[in-house]
Amino acid sequence: MTQNENLAELSKAGVAVWLDDLSRDRIRSGNLQSLVDERSVVGVTTNPSIFAAAISGSDSYDDQLHAMAVRKVSVDEALRTITAADVRDACDLLAPVAARTGRDGRVSLEVAPGLARDTDATAAEAAHLWWLVDRPNLFIKIPATVEGLPAITTSIAAGISVNVTLIFSLERYRAVMDAYLAGLEQRLAADPQVSFEGIESVASFFVSRVDTEIDKRLDASGADASLKGKAGVANAQLAYQAYEEVFSSDRWKALESHGARPQRPLWASTGVKNPEYSDTLYISELIAPDTVNTMPEKTLQAYADHGQAGIPAQSAYADAEGVLKAVAEAGVDLDDVFRVLEDEGVQKFADAWDELTDSVKEQLEDKK
Repeated sequence: MTQNENLAELSKAGVAVWLDDLSRDRIRSGNLQSLVDERSVVGVTTNPSIFAAAISGSDSYDDQLHAMAVRKVSVDEALRTITAADVRDACDLLAPVAARTGRDGRVSLEVAPGLARDTDATAAEAAHLWWLVDRPNLFIKIPATVEGLPAITTSIAAGISVNVTLIFSLERYRAVMDAYLAGLEQRLAADPQVSFEGIESVASFFVSRVDTEIDKRLDASGADASLKGKAGVANAQLAYQAYEEVFSSDRWKALESHGARPQRPLWASTGVKNPEYSDTLYISELIAPDTVNTMPEKTLQAYADHGQAGIPAQSAYADAEGVLKAVAEAGVDLDDVFRVLEDEGVQKFADAWDELTDSVKEQLEDKK
């Protein structure tokens, strides 16, 4: 089948197109395969909100839920069985992509968000999920909280591929890259002959949520309206600058000489929240080599229909610095913005996990 031209050009520019959604219906209906065949999709991300919507809105899980109800499994076990099954099937569907590209064809599964402030529990669950799904093209999602950073290092050292999620600030992004490199270094120190083959990582830098929070504060301060809708892209562009710096360092080159692969930046939260902005804003303005853009299907189809590439992210560093400086001078406390966004992000996923837990519990009761 013919790939969409706009998305194919995006791929040629070095942007891996991933779908920010998954459900059993999407897999079984052939929809996911068609997006791979026709829309250049080479990866999938999930989160608790996505699974909550998938399970509550479909009868495709009924037989499995009934079987688990008869066996009297716990709600936690049921949750992990269901989500792992979908992710495993998606990994199998994307296995040819993984074989072809060597680094994409990945599907992400998140540790329980209630563990976001618990280092040891996060690392332990990451290892369990890696074992449970048992596919080489899996990513385990670990939040970039302060407590999550050592768990990232531990997981990478153990050979677990990690998608680091909920990154908002440049400072935290640098800490995430450091955690990744530390994990590789620990793995190498434990065995100088160890292989890095198959170990991949992406760092999910959130975009639209930054604009939503900053725009709100700009409105409250009566700042120049022309600053609105610019900080999210500027923040991400400077993240790419940081990526280039770290992954050209001597520290990195020492690991690369042993076969390590760089941790690619992933642009997350790319669905536009403000209808006044272009619906392809967070794709068009964040085009750069060796990046991933994970998109809701609506955003994916919008770019396929009318997306146009903006200037390369690498050409925008000076302007991006100017935007964030102007935002700060307008009275927006950027450190507070990023703190609030991280706290809200952890809480939103925890709430979605609770909703998912309640839904599965109710369905298990109904199917006894």
